[in-house]
Amino acid sequence: MGIADDAVEIRATGWRTLVALHAMIELELERALGESAGLSVVEYTVLDALDRQDGWHMRMQQLARAAALSPSATTRLVTRLEDRGLLTRVLCADDRRGIYSELTAAGRALYETARPVHDAALERVLAEAGERPELAPMVQALHAEPATV
Repeated sequence: MGIADDAVEIRATGWRTLVALHAMIELELERALGESAGLSVVEYTVLDALDRQDGWHMRMQQLARAAALSPSATTRLVTRLEDRGLLTRVLCADDRRGIYSELTAAGRALYETARPVHDAALERVLAEAGERPELAPMVQALHAEPATV
């Protein structure tokens, strides 16, 4: 194996480690959020993204990026959340083609209930992953202070 091959293998190993950690986190969050709040991880992600907005609304394209979904999948997800009374859609006053989504009072209340469950599950799974030698460096990297530019 040459130097270039070693670099490829190092990246591939890092990628596999990241995928393994992501899978552990995703499974635990799905379980915890589903049991406690009746939410999937992607539904929680949308509620979280909307809660972080000043005025609690976002354009559909912004939600798609925040949830890592295609525009059509985002539309279906927003429709499901709207049908559950958690979101509402609002036409943009400046651009009638633009549609915002925002949390309803019920959506905000469910998010406030789900957030501590999410945070505790994330902390729990990261602690468990940190005990595994193959995942510990990735977990440590997540806990590291961000570099200043």
